[in-house]
Amino acid sequence: MKRTYSALAATFALSFAAITATAHAEDKPTQPSTSPVATSVPWGALKHIHADVLDVAYAEMGPAKGPVVILLHGWPYDIHSYAEVAPALAAKGYRVLVPYARGYGETRFLSDSTVRNGEPAALAKDVIDFMDALHIEQAELAGFDWGARSADIVATLRPERVKALVTVSGYLIGSQESGATPLSPKAELQWWYQYYFATERGRIGYDKYRHDFAKLIWQLASPKWNFDDATFERSAAALDNPDQVAIAIHNYRWRLDLAKGEEKYEATEKRLAQFPTISVPTIALEGDANGAPHPQPEAYASKFTGKYQFRLIPGGIGHNLPEEAPQAFTQAVIDADRL
Repeated sequence: MKRTYSALAATFALSFAAITATAHAEDKPTQPSTSPVATSVPWGALKHIHADVLDVAYAEMGPAKGPVVILLHGWPYDIHSYAEVAPALAAKGYRVLVPYARGYGETRFLSDSTVRNGEPAALAKDVIDFMDALHIEQAELAGFDWGARSADIVATLRPERVKALVTVSGYLIGSQESGATPLSPKAELQWWYQYYFATERGRIGYDKYRHDFAKLIWQLASPKWNFDDATFERSAAALDNPDQVAIAIHNYRWRLDLAKGEEKYEATEKRLAQFPTISVPTIALEGDANGAPHPQPEAYASKFTGKYQFRLIPGGIGHNLPEEAPQAFTQAVIDADRL
């Protein structure tokens, strides 16, 4: 199977080159510290907290005693996707936390020996570890792309920790087994970068042209979003993290069973491979011009067994929904909290 995927990956790389385990905190969790470098948005200087294997950099806004909302970004984006959402929620009385995922921004691994693992279970556990380190028993989770997947997984595995869920593109839990199933040629075309990343040429190319690569993804995923260079570069700076390439490449190779995960996550991944339902109150969002691969709403509606709403956001809204339609995303967070 691996040999077959390798051959397929090489074919895609050539063709596209031509056209372009239990969640826990540390025994003695550290107190948040403040980064000396301020961000360019209203949340000001970033904070840092040690959470299991990571030193997590995060933005925080709103009252310390307010209900907690954790906003999770995707690839190749960063916390600036929530530059308008975070202050809007803070103004409504929420304590808003926006962490950089592993491999992004100022977030760093605490040890050089830690496996640079990008598999979904690891990223989801980071969210729980982050909550544990900050002594947060329950929070509303909201995210898109990788962030939505992590939020979905946490809501599935630890529903008692999730008050409500806002997930762009709905149910994004997958498995290596499902990744082995061929799609139609048109659908496979949307995943060109996954096959590119399966090759050594792709890894080197992503490392060398990281910002150009990310801008192309932004354009393809949000074809009607006329973002300017300043908006893009503000987020693209997060991709200069020393672990970005390792995390991104491992994430996509793991999906095709071309890279192994860690043994401590095997039981979790097996459970997720059964596609368990999500019972927490949920609002699923989708932009009407999402150019990234995404499931259709009717395909995942039955996966949400609690209070559930689906909202299609009009106006040429693409994949980076919280940045392209911040008012709609903010309202969804507020409404999900009240379901």
